[in-house]
Order: sequence, then structure tokens, then C-alpha cells
Amino acid sequence: MPLEMRVVVENLTGTLFYIQVGNDATLADLKREIEAQQKLPCDRLILILDNNCSRPMNVDGDGISLVDCGVQDGSHIYLFFNPLDDGSNQHFVFSWPDCLLGWTQELRIA
Repeated sequence: MPLEMRVVVENLTGTLFYIQVGNDATLADLKREIEAQQKLPCDRLILILDNNCSRPMNVDGDGISLVDCGVQDGSHIYLFFNPLDDGSNQHFVFSWPDCLLGWTQELRIA
């Protein structure tokens, strides 16, 4: 049986919650656990590991292992959302701060 790791996830409102997954878990596994626990659609989740070279964890695809993303027991992960693709042009532009990502990426938030 694989060992478990527990990570803390922080959403946009600053609320923290904990997710426990196996050490062999993938990014997709973590997203499914967040979906099950928090009732959030896993296909819209953007996860960013709190480390010095933070970038969206799904750049390499959801099949990548959490360990390969740098996640370990006790890691802090920030939770963001992809915008809804509703065809609307009524979206706000949100820039992630350089201090969080090391670079700025604009997203359209519904």
C-alpha cells in the first residue's frame, strides 16, 4: 500500500482545506479529490504549488505525478479556476502577481 501525503490547498478567498492522496498520485488524482471534497469541477481547476518557481502545475498535463511537480507531504497549493467558456465577452481580466508566479499571466475570469 502506498504511503500517503497531506497537502494544504488555499482557494481565492483564503480558505484552507486539506487533501490526502497517495505518494504515487497524479495531478488528475489530486483534482478529483478536490472535486469530491469541495464540490468543485475538476476540469476548471488551476493548481499552483507554493515554491520559488511556481507555475501552473498542469503545464505538463494532468497525468504527471505530484512528486514530479515538486509536491510533498505538507505542500501548500493555491487553487484558481479556468473561466467558463460561455461565449460571453463580459469577463474580467485578472493578472497573477509576479511574486506568486515569477511572471505575469493574464486570465479571463467569468
